[in-house]
This record gives sequence, structure tokens and C-alpha cells, in this order.
Amino acid sequence: MISTVKDLAAEALFVSHLQPSEYPSRAVLEEAITSMILQYGSDGCAAGVATEFGDHPDVAVRRMRWVQDELAEVVAWRAPVCH
Repeated sequence: MISTVKDLAAEALFVSHLQPSEYPSRAVLEEAITSMILQYGSDGCAAGVATEFGDHPDVAVRRMRWVQDELAEVVAWRAPVCH
């Protein structure tokens, strides 16, 4: 299930209007992800990703790399501290 949630978050961030050059904060990333999921739903986010990979694969690969890097940081921020 965590993989599914992470995949949905990645698709939502991918279709958002955020750009790597904006260096968005964690709060801005989370807001964008939530907004895209509410606006497009999981199917709409996935369709947007598929369209971009079909139309602009070179750009889409770079964007998805950025998305994955950003999500890795968000997950690291939320990771519980175990003692």
C-alpha cells in the first residue's frame, strides 16, 4: 500500500505546476500533491504522466527524476525516529 501511495504522490507532483527552479518547501510540495489529487484524481494524474511521457519523453524523464528526489526528501522528513 505504501508503494501505491508513493506512486500516486509522484504522479500528482509530476502533473503539478511546480518547477525544480522554485525549490519548493515540504509544505508547498504537500499542498501541490493534495491539490492535484483532489483536482484530477488518481486516474487523471496517471493520464497526465502518460501523456507527457508520450509527447515529451526526454523532458518527462528529467521531471520524474526531480519528483522522485523531492519525494525521497519528504519521506525522510516524515520517517519516525526509532530508539
